[in-house]
Amino acid sequence: MNKKEQLTHTDDLPLTDELVSAYLQDNPDFFKRNNELMTGLRLIDSQRGTVSLVERQQQQLRQKLHDLEDEITQLMSIATHNENLFMLYSDLYLRLLDCQSASELLDCLAQATIELLSLSAFKLYLLDSDVIEHDCLSKNDCQGVMQNRLKNSDYYFGRLQHSEQQLIFSHNCTGSVVLVKLVHDDKELGFLAISSDDAHHFDPRMDTLLLSQFKRLVAKLLQQHLSL
Repeated sequence: MNKKEQLTHTDDLPLTDELVSAYLQDNPDFFKRNNELMTGLRLIDSQRGTVSLVERQQQQLRQKLHDLEDEITQLMSIATHNENLFMLYSDLYLRLLDCQSASELLDCLAQATIELLSLSAFKLYLLDSDVIEHDCLSKNDCQGVMQNRLKNSDYYFGRLQHSEQQLIFSHNCTGSVVLVKLVHDDKELGFLAISSDDAHHFDPRMDTLLLSQFKRLVAKLLQQHLSL
């Protein structure tokens, strides 16, 4: 009785994929003991027809190498983007610290949002809307939006209803938005609203590390200027 027949009839169990797989895993030296199978086995390949086991292993290794190269290229691209974004935020922080008034602060934020970050619109909603006049301020009552979108979070990423878009921006937004709640010394000041024409730009999975630093600085500076 040959090896295949022995394996098939051991304990009267039928030969299955699971049994063959388990046997090979339990006997890692199988192909070492049966070296001729390495080149003798022929496997069906959907693209290349029939290939040997060695050829299939080489093909899989080449594919893994290609996937790793793509992953490294993608990570390098992300790292470069994050570095550029970090430098942009660092420069913006210095400019914000140099602002002498709330109006100048909002001018700087609007310019950075639209010109430097290439986003489509910037708005600020203040709970106390009578303390300052500026084109970037939302004139409508957005407390309902704040309650709905920012009650349990400091951020909202994604799409807004048309009524919410009109309240904040006074026009419809075809893309995505981020709402950033501003809080200083446990006092809610309002929120920033920034829109992008890209529907996928502001995604709930976005990292908020830079935004967290940004919102704390803006809230602190805004409160200081409004208190003067």
